[in-house]
Amino acid sequence: MGRYVNSGTIAVVVALSGVAFGAQSLMADGLSLTPVRDKTVAKECAACHMLYPPALLPARSWSSIVANLNNHFGENAALDHATTKAIADYLVANAADTGGIGAKLLRDLTPEVTPARITDLPWWKRKHEKRNRVGPAALAENGAKFKGDCKACHKGAEQGSFDDD
Repeated sequence: MGRYVNSGTIAVVVALSGVAFGAQSLMADGLSLTPVRDKTVAKECAACHMLYPPALLPARSWSSIVANLNNHFGENAALDHATTKAIADYLVANAADTGGIGAKLLRDLTPEVTPARITDLPWWKRKHEKRNRVGPAALAENGAKFKGDCKACHKGAEQGSFDDD
């Protein structure tokens, strides 16, 4: 018996392990992240804005954002302590720096920087600004209200799919 394994078998095992564990993947033409699967996070966050997959930001960013819900980008989004803690715990546990493709999104982000917005991340700027995808004309053409209005251009954004639509 040889020690060789059929590469097709390896591909199937790798593909199935990704499905089984909800793995995140970086696609050639876009980004695929695990969407929010927590009912409390979905209900509270999506009540006001797009439901951003937690792997888009590092844990330190989510901690900072949730700690300042009384001034959440100019709005008072404060919640009771138990709900705030549940949301923070979920976002931190599923943040970009917990592994998967999210970690790759942070590769050019220095540890002392805590971005408050996805649009502050180096990977986002490379993907969007250098290709002039978020200029006023491009935003207006897609009906985006602001640079972080991902679902205006990426129809599956809330489900974690950031294909180049």
